[in-house]
Amino acid sequence: MKITNTAKNRLESGELALGVGLRQARTADIGKIMKTCGYDWLFIDMEHNSMSIDTAAQISVAAQDAGIAPIVRVPGFQHFHASRALDGGAQGVVVPHVDTAEVAAEMVSNCKYPPVGHRSVTGRLPQVNFEAHPQDEVTRSVNNATLVVVMVETPTAVENVEAIAAVPGVDSVLVGTNDLCTEMGIPGAVGDARIQEIMERVVAACRAHGKHPGLGGVYEPPLMERYIRMGMRLILCGNDLTMMMAAAQERSARMRSISL
Repeated sequence: MKITNTAKNRLESGELALGVGLRQARTADIGKIMKTCGYDWLFIDMEHNSMSIDTAAQISVAAQDAGIAPIVRVPGFQHFHASRALDGGAQGVVVPHVDTAEVAAEMVSNCKYPPVGHRSVTGRLPQVNFEAHPQDEVTRSVNNATLVVVMVETPTAVENVEAIAAVPGVDSVLVGTNDLCTEMGIPGAVGDARIQEIMERVVAACRAHGKHPGLGGVYEPPLMERYIRMGMRLILCGNDLTMMMAAAQERSARMRSISL
């Protein structure tokens, strides 16, 4: 049984996996739209918006059929946040504010079936098109196709990043640059020399343990390119709100500039 996770396939091939955040979108066609726009995964954000689990599940199921991986950022560490998103069709989970290896291991346990973790088994899943298959095949295939991404967003997490990256079952360590800068007392300074050193440290930790370094909160293309050249591979390119506003503002300014 083969489940295709576009983002995971890109990463395992040594390519960039480009994601786009969903803050405003609430309809199932957004996956097909963003696939057409060239993205590999949806960052379905349930930490910083009002999206319901029902909406996230509908977007996730449609995204799979569109060939773009639905990845849900959960709002907390409780097991049901991850399991409900995954049972509903998500192909991965992003966990914010992971400061220690112990928390990272707990998140793996929540997201992966035994023998990797302790995720509870349910009935037929959208990831296998609701088909009936032997349970051992389903759990093995779903485990292999599920991305577990933990976010480093504090100085404490940076100090523990080598241990976090070493946790079996973690696929990616993603730097939440905005929160990290704020925690460090340099809000918005995503290009600061100290942040660049942290990016290098995260990349090195991931390389040492066979994990994929991830970048979030940096959206200026020249700086994004710098961090990508350092080794960042799971890339959050922005979100639907900022992209929509940028295009809308450019269009209104263009129209206002027309001489009557």
